[in-house]
This record gives sequence, structure tokens and C-alpha cells, in this order.
Amino acid sequence: MRATATIIPTMRYRDAPGAIAWLCDVFGFEKHLVVPGEDGTIAHAQLTRGNSMIMLGSINDSQFGQLMRQPEEIGGGATQSIYVVVPDIDAHHAHAKAAGAEIVIDLAAQDYGGKLYTCRDPEGHVWNFGSYDPWTEPAG
Repeated sequence: MRATATIIPTMRYRDAPGAIAWLCDVFGFEKHLVVPGEDGTIAHAQLTRGNSMIMLGSINDSQFGQLMRQPEEIGGGATQSIYVVVPDIDAHHAHAKAAGAEIVIDLAAQDYGGKLYTCRDPEGHVWNFGSYDPWTEPAG
């Protein structure tokens, strides 16, 4: 039986169809469910990677949408980021870099174990990818 995540990050994109394609191609996500909206928008999408999931959709003026801000609206910063465990961090980093991900912190060994790099997707969201799996490896 496959374990399921009970915390699922949600995101909004100006070009959600483009973001879905990019996240699948560059970061290795797979489409689980994509619900088209009006005028080429995405009402709701679920992307998976292993037993993890993110949900995303197009920016809109809904009650929830009004709570969200895009990175460029807050000076390029982020108030949170996502960490994704990947088995071959060197290959993942090389692929993301070659595909145009903006690497903001280069791949490096971490004091607590594993390697990590930080990048931005095309709309400026901050992503962390690392080989350290806190579920299976003790810190240190």
C-alpha cells in the first residue's frame, strides 16, 4: 500500500498550464489530475512525485486567491518554500540547471547530511531539492 502525504502545498501561477508542463519536465512531477478552467486557465491541478503531491491553479480573484501573492508582488521573496527529496541529487541538479531553472543556492553538502540546492521556477517560486531524507536518515 502506498503511503499518502497529508500535508499538500498549494500554489498559484499566472501561466498554470505552462507551469504544469515545466514542473513535470524539469522537476519530475507527474500529472495526477488537471481540471481546465475558462480561457485556458487551470481551475485545479494535482501533481505527484513519488508519494508526494502539490496542488496548483491559475491566479484568480476568489476568496483564497486574494490571500495569495506571487513572488514578484513581494519583491521576489518568498514566505515559504518546498523541500523535495530526490534520490540522485547530482543528476536532478544538472537537469534543472540545463533546463533553465534559476539556481539561487548551488548544490552543496549539508552539515546535517546529504546535498541540497535551491532554485526558482519560471514564476519565481522557491524550491529546495536534496538527497537528505529526514524520514529515513538521522540528522547529523
